[in-house]
Amino acid sequence: MPGHVVEPTAPELAGWRHIYSGKIRDLYEPVDPHPRGDVVLVVASDRISAYDWVLPTEIPAKGGVLTGLSMWWFDQVRDLVPNHTVEAPVPPEVQGRAMVCQRLEMFPVECVARGYLTGSGLVEYRESGTVCGIPLPPGLEDGSRLPEPIFTPATKAEVGEHDENVTFEAVVERIGLEDATALRDLTLAVYARAHEIAAEKGIILADTKFEFGRDADGRIVLGDEVLTPDSSRFWPADTWEPGKTQPSFDKQFVRDWLTSDESGWDKKSDDPPPALPDEVVERTRQRYLEAFDRLAKQ
Repeated sequence: MPGHVVEPTAPELAGWRHIYSGKIRDLYEPVDPHPRGDVVLVVASDRISAYDWVLPTEIPAKGGVLTGLSMWWFDQVRDLVPNHTVEAPVPPEVQGRAMVCQRLEMFPVECVARGYLTGSGLVEYRESGTVCGIPLPPGLEDGSRLPEPIFTPATKAEVGEHDENVTFEAVVERIGLEDATALRDLTLAVYARAHEIAAEKGIILADTKFEFGRDADGRIVLGDEVLTPDSSRFWPADTWEPGKTQPSFDKQFVRDWLTSDESGWDKKSDDPPPALPDEVVERTRQRYLEAFDRLAKQ
């Protein structure tokens, strides 16, 4: 059943016109021509989503973590692929959680790299021994490290719908062999770099999702957010143990509470989820902040 969203309220920003709101981000375009050309303002809110719903409760500081981590990671992989950010001031009301970015023509593909088996990949593996059509060795468990990272793309879904895992061949049919190969190679290269950096900080990057677009010059550019707890699975390396669910630096507290008896919510129903209790909000906030501190702070 498709999920639903709470209609977001995007702040009014002088000089910028609101044009779109997704689950987490609000998008604006300049009212007047911008000195940096065709740009958009991307604002990360404190909204949080789970089970295809945008929840009625926000997580304070979350938008700042998503933006700060993305900007930090863009710098770490700048030599591998250009990104969509441009140096330009943002409105003071959204300072610290907004980026001015080139407008891109986005590829209709979620570019996912997996170095470990979990999530939807684990479900497919248990059914067929493959992930996105890629055969994997027998005997792998939840959390097992793969022999080598794999590219497991997905189709982009509308808000409230699930992304659908697809094969590389399906991506080729949609965007052509040259672009599909470029996206696969860039995805695996950025994942490898990020996995190495995270490992030095005692964190495992299990998998991650990237979005790429083409700029006005025809270059493939890394866009959206990158390597945040919303787009990646980060696990503490010192507690990693294949065969069980790994603790992660993300919204796991939220998912666990929503599916608990305490919440009283049935995720299979059409009823909206309830407001989060203060304790779940605070524990989730601390988890996001810990991810930022461990990864981006020296």
